[in-house]
Amino acid sequence: MVAVYFLLIVLGVFLFMEAITWCTHRWVMHGFLWYLHKDHHQVEPGFFEKNDAFFIIFALPSMMCIIYGTEPGKWWLQAIGFGIMAYGMAYFLIHDVIIHQRFKWFSRSNNTYIRSIRWAHKMHHKHLGKHDGESFGMLHVHKKYWDKVRRDKQLMKDKRVEYAPEA
Repeated sequence: MVAVYFLLIVLGVFLFMEAITWCTHRWVMHGFLWYLHKDHHQVEPGFFEKNDAFFIIFALPSMMCIIYGTEPGKWWLQAIGFGIMAYGMAYFLIHDVIIHQRFKWFSRSNNTYIRSIRWAHKMHHKHLGKHDGESFGMLHVHKKYWDKVRRDKQLMKDKRVEYAPEA
């Protein structure tokens, strides 16, 4: 029975991390830690960015929960750590591999969800400063981005236009 609770906690934390990510991205990364996040919006030469420091910042709570969760009776703490870690892995795959293609593991997808995520992120990056941003999450995509991608796909399918402009 503990295994079921363990998996439910991992899944629950994974899902809750989207809200944590949104708030952190909006109020911390675009707030008092903008100096670390700025080079992600205003690209500078080189493979690494100061923004990559957030990988370590966000990995620390996960590692601490996993380590301290090995103590007797603290299995739930380890489940929290693994939920955070799972979200971190998803973030890396979605953000760094699929969206920014920092690693050329996958080619561009025609999947509606993937294209919606990419479009939402593109709209986030059209703002070069720390203010007036939009689309701060990662896995949850606002309906307007889904609608735009579906509209583009329909226009392309009908071959009414060669390029589908933004509405």
